[in-house]
Amino acid sequence: MADLITVDDPDDPRLSDYTGLTDVELRRKREPAEGLFIAEGEKVIRRARVAGYEMRSMLLSSKWVDVMRDVIEDVPAPVYAVSPELAERVTGYHVHRGALASMQRKPLPDAETILADARRVAIMESVNDHTNTGAIFRSAAALGMDAVLLSPDCADPLYRRSVKVSMGAVFSVPYARLDSWPRGLEAVREAGFKILALTPDEKATTIDDAAPHRLERVALMLGAEGDGLSTQALMAADEWVRIPMAHGVDSLNVGAAAAVAFYAVTSGRPGP
Repeated sequence: MADLITVDDPDDPRLSDYTGLTDVELRRKREPAEGLFIAEGEKVIRRARVAGYEMRSMLLSSKWVDVMRDVIEDVPAPVYAVSPELAERVTGYHVHRGALASMQRKPLPDAETILADARRVAIMESVNDHTNTGAIFRSAAALGMDAVLLSPDCADPLYRRSVKVSMGAVFSVPYARLDSWPRGLEAVREAGFKILALTPDEKATTIDDAAPHRLERVALMLGAEGDGLSTQALMAADEWVRIPMAHGVDSLNVGAAAAVAFYAVTSGRPGP
């Protein structure tokens, strides 16, 4: 059973995992280096535990102690009970959901490992907005994608904002970071995947005509908001595909486009 510890000093070193959570540059460097990530909210914390992540500690507003009682009784990690005001001083923002947990990261698998048993894969190039990252992972999990591959400069899926937006779906979909770009795509092709580049370019085949759901193995490549896929990524693809637009709209937000494209890629597949 965890120790329940009341803390009233925002500078208490035991709370160091939670300091400055709104400082994106600090956290994106610190968290991977220290092997931790922050899970926010009861559902996300529970999903992280179900996914097998080890808890380092929890930070709870007093009213959340009873809600999380079963977790407190089941983990050996310390649990720090604080006032909402102190939580805000430590983290830098008002913790609406009243519950935070510092979790231990797992070693990332390599691309070859997660490709071995996959048939439907999403590849993200330079998607560095944490909200979009979380949205894409949520759609990937909900629509049956088997894995996600990230270019070296993609945002961290375990950053707090990504985890929160995905509602913990980042724990459900295996992912790996490619070591080089776009050369790393060769491992995807060698594993038997046809690489489709999602682009609004009119020269691209409509995704319905491409019929990706009929392919044995398909990898769908998505680019960053605004810029889309780089020329290098487009040239490395086997085929360009697009989502037809109406009413003069030229493209969708990458999170929305991903959901539409994932449905097209997985349509007709048997469920899990």
